[in-house]
Amino acid sequence: MTVGIDRISFFVPPYFIDMTDLAHARDVDPNKFHIGIGQDQMAVNAKTQDIITFATHAAKHILTEEDLETIDTVIVATESGIDESKAASVVLHRLLGIQPFARSFEIKEACYGGTAGLQFAKNHVTLHPKSKVLVVATDIARYGLNSAGEPTQGAGAVAMLITANPRVLSLNDDNVMLTQDIYDFWRPVGHDYPLVDGPLSNETYINAFQKVWQENTRRNGYTLADYQALAFHIPYTKMGKKALLAILENETEDEQARILARYEESIAYSRRIGNLYTGSLYLGLISLLEHATSLKAGDRIGLFSYGSGAVSEFFSGHLVEGYEPYLLADVHTALLEQRVKLSIEAYEELFNDKLDTTIDGTFDDDTLFSISEIQHTIRSYRTK
Repeated sequence: MTVGIDRISFFVPPYFIDMTDLAHARDVDPNKFHIGIGQDQMAVNAKTQDIITFATHAAKHILTEEDLETIDTVIVATESGIDESKAASVVLHRLLGIQPFARSFEIKEACYGGTAGLQFAKNHVTLHPKSKVLVVATDIARYGLNSAGEPTQGAGAVAMLITANPRVLSLNDDNVMLTQDIYDFWRPVGHDYPLVDGPLSNETYINAFQKVWQENTRRNGYTLADYQALAFHIPYTKMGKKALLAILENETEDEQARILARYEESIAYSRRIGNLYTGSLYLGLISLLEHATSLKAGDRIGLFSYGSGAVSEFFSGHLVEGYEPYLLADVHTALLEQRVKLSIEAYEELFNDKLDTTIDGTFDDDTLFSISEIQHTIRSYRTK
């Protein structure tokens, strides 16, 4: 029996800005964004769209009525939680109509949370092969207007259904984990935006990848030749490439070209969306699978997960025979193409129009699952 990802999809809000427009508004060279950090567009959400909205849409893409009757665990990974006590997964469970006898909880460890949820799900299904687990990584990455981190913002969710005998990617038992107590990125309770030591964060990310890669080679005996592709956590698309280049120095030109070509395929969606925090690695995986020119069943894909603070993990999976029909490239392409491009003025207005849950009120956003009202700090969501 194998265990892994049976279905996978993403959702992003219906607005975006162009990074050239942002560069001009911030009086910087557009190449700093398009080439320097590798971003072309950035997802933007209204205050009536939150992590639960994103999570519900992403999950609806991949679940059948049979899944809703079989799922016994719902996991939300986020660092954009809307409640210090109640898990977003409890609301998600209700909105999706999942059978009542299920476990629901939320995971936090910066951008690593999605991987923590995936590994919990894998272990649960291994012990209970008839179970199905829904894992959703959902976030709003915000650093503030005119901040250093502004061009690396983003919003959206990735949903994964974890089952026995999966139809997309079977997960291997080759995980290498690393924990280091480092303050490269953190957000104390009460702070609207994270605090970031940019140079330390970049250095920690690259060093963490090198450490788990070297330990993977020592422990599992794998070399780069054993992987058809590597997917990375992508806070911005140049970050993963910097880490990848650090292990390519001693490889042949052909080997470097092979791996770098797959990396470019893995960042196609991220270039148009931005940072999804907990969902970034898995957005990269979706992009890789849906843009691949040479992947085939049986190929091993390596995945590097990183969460500031810092926890890292490197693991791998094998593509399952016949996986292609279970991808949703047409859905994802349509989602991106149907978004509304905002002017910088409109983006800034949306950014500053914050949801105040201390004030009761109703909202006229008629988008499915958007926030319809606030009553006594409780959010209600549209279901029709």
